Amino acid sequence: MGEIVVGTSSWADPGFVKQWYPQGMDANERLPWYAERFRAVELNSSFYAVPDRTTVRRWAEVTPERFIFDVKVHRALSRHSAPLDSLPKDLRDEAEANERGRVILTPELERALARRLVEEVKPLEEGGKLGSFLVQLTPAFSPGRHDLGELDALVDALAPRPVAIELRNRNWVEGERLERTLRWFSERGAAFVCVDAPPGENFQIMPPTDAVTREELAYLRAHGRNTEGYLGGRSVAERFGWRYTDEELEEIGERARGLAERADQVHVMFNNNRDDDAPTAAQRFQALLGQDPGPPPEDPQLSLR
Repeated sequence: MGEIVVGTSSWADPGFVKQWYPQGMDANERLPWYAERFRAVELNSSFYAVPDRTTVRRWAEVTPERFIFDVKVHRALSRHSAPLDSLPKDLRDEAEANERGRVILTPELERALARRLVEEVKPLEEGGKLGSFLVQLTPAFSPGRHDLGELDALVDALAPRPVAIELRNRNWVEGERLERTLRWFSERGAAFVCVDAPPGENFQIMPPTDAVTREELAYLRAHGRNTEGYLGGRSVAERFGWRYTDEELEEIGERARGLAERADQVHVMFNNNRDDDAPTAAQRFQALLGQDPGPPPEDPQLSLR
């Protein structure tokens, strides 16, 4: 039975600061406090800009020995719209942009940006704290317009480090295409990201497909179950806000245990990021799994001096 590692899809979300962390806590104290309660976290800021190595080194230094970071790749690498100024300064001059100032991802830029990301998160890798690189694709990356082979160069550029890829267009896993999709993941050694998503048949909503395509790592992200908000919300809170019930968490637990029967490690990340929804659900989930949820927020020993 593989290990199930639980965390949230950020540690610095505004809702966490407002509702979950002790009031008045300094920003540089939040990650160590978070790491007393969870074994892993998704680095979300790297989706918007490549982090600085000095900052990454500090993250590695203030977290426990076995703590894990799953690092989101830059939005341009995930085929999302990205403004030119989101790139590292030295990559902007040679980068191409469209008439709206959005980055055009060329093979040269893809290699350079992936290489820069690997370099800047080196302190995590050196400390044994790099879990995987997470590629969160846009729903526009569809089988009607794209081929999974377009991601080969990115997977190669990040190798041999684990790469987890989240599809956000359900047509990749519908009918006979599912087998071809999972075969590509297995052949490339990429981890297929399973999701707990809202109910619905909209192409942007992935069905509950569980698969292990890399034996070292399985991945499950919990997005909440608010269909209307997920499809039409303008803010993160509107799209992903959801208070999971214990029954719903048990359902996710059954899926995680099933994945753990086939993978060495399963990362379960809660992305229902509204107020304290995600960390609260993640701690309750740990308890349901029989894991230590860590000290409660009101523990006197954590009071600010």
